[in-house]
Amino acid sequence: MAVKWTGGHSSILCLNASQEGLVASGAEGGDLMAWGEDGTPLGHTRFQGADDVTSVVFSPSCPTKLYASHGETISLLDVRSLKGSLDQFHVNEEEINCLSLNETENLLASADDSGAIKILDLENKKVSRSLKRHSNICSSVAFRPQRPQSLVSCGLDMQVMLWNLQKARPLWITNLQEDETEEMESPQSPGQLLNPALAHSLSVASCGNIFSCGAEDGKVRIFRVMGVKCEQELGFKGHSLGVSQVCFLPESYLLLTGGNDGKIMLWDVSSEVQKKQKSPTKPTHRKKTKRAAYTKQGGSTHAPVTDEEGHGKILPKLSIEHGEKVNWLLSTRIKGYQNILVADQTSCISVYPLKEF
Repeated sequence: MAVKWTGGHSSILCLNASQEGLVASGAEGGDLMAWGEDGTPLGHTRFQGADDVTSVVFSPSCPTKLYASHGETISLLDVRSLKGSLDQFHVNEEEINCLSLNETENLLASADDSGAIKILDLENKKVSRSLKRHSNICSSVAFRPQRPQSLVSCGLDMQVMLWNLQKARPLWITNLQEDETEEMESPQSPGQLLNPALAHSLSVASCGNIFSCGAEDGKVRIFRVMGVKCEQELGFKGHSLGVSQVCFLPESYLLLTGGNDGKIMLWDVSSEVQKKQKSPTKPTHRKKTKRAAYTKQGGSTHAPVTDEEGHGKILPKLSIEHGEKVNWLLSTRIKGYQNILVADQTSCISVYPLKEF
């Protein structure tokens, strides 16, 4: 059963946690709140213009510093006093959807509705790169751990891209829909509609070489970075509707996913990832496997999911019937235990314990 954090927010769109246990949430209408690890509201502000707060990111080295995107603006705040911004940056031309701070904390990436990713040099306070290759909304961007010049992005153009900031063009691009059509030669049921593979969310594992992508077709895809290109390691249909959020737990290959079907699932992809690491790389000829029927049996049933590459069934380690469309997922330690924090269509933050992990 979830613990609910309430504090007079509007619908919460994004979450982030500092290394000291503080949590920040951004919401519709320009609302931003800071919370203590027991769920006590510590501070609140509302940005002028009342643009939705779409992304919040704490500084790892200075846990009181918080970056927040609202409309086309990025604000830098001190969570101990949210009333005024320490600094503001206007570098994007359209609404920002996602922020990502690199490990050395000198670069901040902001992805927007035009499909552009602006790279802000935080020392010089100016744009060092403008990455323009997505032809539709860029929904998610993430710097890779241990590689401060490298990042991945995805968008509603159904494309996933790998970038190195020494180049203005992506090193590697894949179109999720085109990859899908190669595999979909097995007959569809009459009247069955396939949702397009609009890519909503990315998460890079702590190793920096493995990342996941959640898409509107209900599928979760796991990629491995191999130098200047990536390979899809794994793909499985984890949700009956679009996958709105993916989130690797720190220092592990445990992956949280949240969907528009109101479900939250925890997957362990370590065996697949490590199996591929040990085996020599060779072209993989995907076996066409029928998707496992997703029968609803109530409660937190572990529905078997078919892996596209013929590795058998992948079972979620945990399945939570949250009941609301998931806007944001976060894994963080609270009082020594790992917890899942969930933002949805409501004004509450839901907290689920992950004590066994």
